Amino acid sequence: MNKTYKICILPGDGIGTDIIEEGKKVLQRVAEKSGIKLDLEEGLIGGIAYDKEGTPFPQDTWEKVKDADAVLLGAVGGPKWDCLPRDKKPEKALLELRKGLNVYLNLRPVKIFPFLAGMSPIKNIANGEITPDLVIARELSSGIYYGEPKDQTGSGDNREAVDTMRYTYEEIERITRKAFELAKNRSGKVTSVDKANVLASSGLWRDVVNEISNDYPDVELDHILVDNCAMQVVLNPQDFDVMLCPNMFGDIISDLASVLPGSIGLMPSASLGEGRKGLYEPVHGSAPDIAGQGKANPLATILSVAMLLEMTLGLGDEARTVEKAVYDVLNEGYRTHDLYYDEKKETLVSTQEMGDLITDRIV
Repeated sequence: MNKTYKICILPGDGIGTDIIEEGKKVLQRVAEKSGIKLDLEEGLIGGIAYDKEGTPFPQDTWEKVKDADAVLLGAVGGPKWDCLPRDKKPEKALLELRKGLNVYLNLRPVKIFPFLAGMSPIKNIANGEITPDLVIARELSSGIYYGEPKDQTGSGDNREAVDTMRYTYEEIERITRKAFELAKNRSGKVTSVDKANVLASSGLWRDVVNEISNDYPDVELDHILVDNCAMQVVLNPQDFDVMLCPNMFGDIISDLASVLPGSIGLMPSASLGEGRKGLYEPVHGSAPDIAGQGKANPLATILSVAMLLEMTLGLGDEARTVEKAVYDVLNEGYRTHDLYYDEKKETLVSTQEMGDLITDRIV
């Protein structure tokens, strides 16, 4: 009997509901065409969960997450909840979700679609001189976002706050090995991002990365300080293959790199741990200002679905089919609002219409 794969669907806030509907549509079409069985179960997370349950990450949602083979997340947050205490903010749910799943490796691929190159603000990409293809391997379950102590004290002019960036050997070793294994199947280069000239945690990071690199003699390793990295990602993105980053630096650098293809709406991600279970989500945020208007780009979510199919379900052929459908639809000139700039050559479509176009090409 074929296994039924359980997928926990967490739409979240803002455009999360819009884009997740299109991701579900693609998942269901893949299941229909390939004969796999899927059980899709939705849960509350983020601001909407706080509004309904008084917490951004209800226990019922966690139970569904624990029972699932994979999690597909939309987006959380928005100005509506900015005034909440830190432990009630929608973003707190993301930290709890990642920590609970023990997903310590966040993969964010950055690819340039040739027919969208003109959308890039980077001149050499826009004119076709370079076509970067890199992936950011971000440590996801430690570092400054989770370090203790973390506190704000005092009142008035005497207020002060502290955040602690902490890493252990084991936490650095495990993501480093994942990055080197990934590089072996790509161009064979790892660039490790740190601030080793200032931070003790980065000093340990660089030491451990150097030690682990000895086990991978066929993979080239270089180090780059995060401030220089921010500049080089813009000036020379073609020089990078696998970028190995601590949590906060990876968060910042991946958002910076998302401008390379021309829209953050094209950026998927996968968060993984030791097993096949993973958390999949678009890199972009909740964009509440366009929620429900059909303007959101669902492609980052759909490409995250492709990563889910391959990395958790082991369906590489099906993943390639989804990716090809995205490529073909864009190549035919269909564009969501964030990608639309030439009315003579392109066809503007809504969020739902883009999802329909992708789904129709999965045969």
